[in-house]
Amino acid sequence: MRQFYDTFTTPAGDFSVALNATGDVIATAFGGLPELRERFTPDEVIQDSKRAAAAHREVDEYFAGTRQHFTQKLAPSGTPFQQSVWAALARIPFGETRFYSQIAAEIGNAEAARAVGRANATNPICLLVPCHRVIGTDGSLTGFAFGEEIKRQLLDHERTHAPAFRAA
Repeated sequence: MRQFYDTFTTPAGDFSVALNATGDVIATAFGGLPELRERFTPDEVIQDSKRAAAAHREVDEYFAGTRQHFTQKLAPSGTPFQQSVWAALARIPFGETRFYSQIAAEIGNAEAARAVGRANATNPICLLVPCHRVIGTDGSLTGFAFGEEIKRQLLDHERTHAPAFRAA
């Protein structure tokens, strides 16, 4: 099955997005194609900036501080448990954080904080599904596949721009 990707520059470094044949986002990664390939298994992947243009525009708007929610159709591949965790991540408001235990409680399994952590770590669609908004109960910036520095940069960016959205 053919899949498509593009890589473009953001304030947090290169960002790559992969889409299926119908244009749904199936994976994202900070970095280029090698990092993106770690998040999905393509049969064939073709660079196509036109197919990825809408996702690119939304990511640019996010970093410009004018977008709080992504509207791209997502099609992450995962188990029902992972899907439930990723859906909960998508509900974390821009500029806010949650603990793994809070996500576990939200999905109805308060004892599953470690499993939530594993699902968070395997989120194939970073940024658009905001796994960076989950932190340790001690406030530590744990569990982000692309490193603590990018996670800190994303959280700082959101904290800086969140008041503008609340005031509107």
